[in-house]
Amino acid sequence: MKQRLTFSTVIGLIAILVWCLLPIAWILSVSMKPVEEVTTGSPQFLPQSWTLDNYTEVLKNEDFQRALINSFGISLIATLLSVAIATLCAYAIARLDFRGKRLVLSVALAIAMFPVVSLVGPLFDQWRVLGLYDTWPGLIIPYMSFTLPLAIWTLSAFFREIPWEMEQAAQVDGATSWQAFRKVIVPLAAPGVFTAAILVFFFAWNDFIFGISLTSTTNARPVPAQMAFFVGPDQFNPAVATMSAAAVVVTVPIIIIVLLFQRRIVAGLTSGAVKG
Repeated sequence: MKQRLTFSTVIGLIAILVWCLLPIAWILSVSMKPVEEVTTGSPQFLPQSWTLDNYTEVLKNEDFQRALINSFGISLIATLLSVAIATLCAYAIARLDFRGKRLVLSVALAIAMFPVVSLVGPLFDQWRVLGLYDTWPGLIIPYMSFTLPLAIWTLSAFFREIPWEMEQAAQVDGATSWQAFRKVIVPLAAPGVFTAAILVFFFAWNDFIFGISLTSTTNARPVPAQMAFFVGPDQFNPAVATMSAAAVVVTVPIIIIVLLFQRRIVAGLTSGAVKG
């Protein structure tokens, strides 16, 4: 029975890996094919002639370079602001007793679940009136609006599990409330803070709807939106190979972040699941 269970588990894991990695392998294969090979009627899975011209074209594209800068800057600023605000809000929700606390959490979760598409039209008109259209703040504000509720929910679960006596002990030793929060509470909740930061950064980095709808030039257009403007050899053959190479380039920073901080990510997600 154990051997059968182990064999079935291995088969299931292999099936899941193939299901998850097959699109990535296909994108890598397409990104290394010449344009002529991609535009054929029945392209092969593996390239017949390997080439890196698509990557060279992408990396030399000035609009794509500008989009990378925009994505890094906007995602980083949105992450820092969201995590800082969410940390303070989650601490207040976890430690303080006030009327309407459950209502605040429910409203925050409802905002996070609100469909993004329904807000693009009103934001487009409002941002043009306020002068935020096609600017970094015009994207940072929507990103923060949708990621703050999730970050607050994640961090509040961690703050609830931190013993109140540790903060009281720090205050007895002469620390102020702010010092106890900054030097005792936040370090103990570091896995939750890191998890919230990763979720916020991934949301901002992968966003397409806000990026394509609230920008019109390369001044603030992020990478996912910029990839939609790649032009193929003709109108009937889009730049599939170039877009695949750009997708690989955009995915590399995410892979590096996951590989460098995978222990903290796993610790934060598992701790939040247990403590929530």
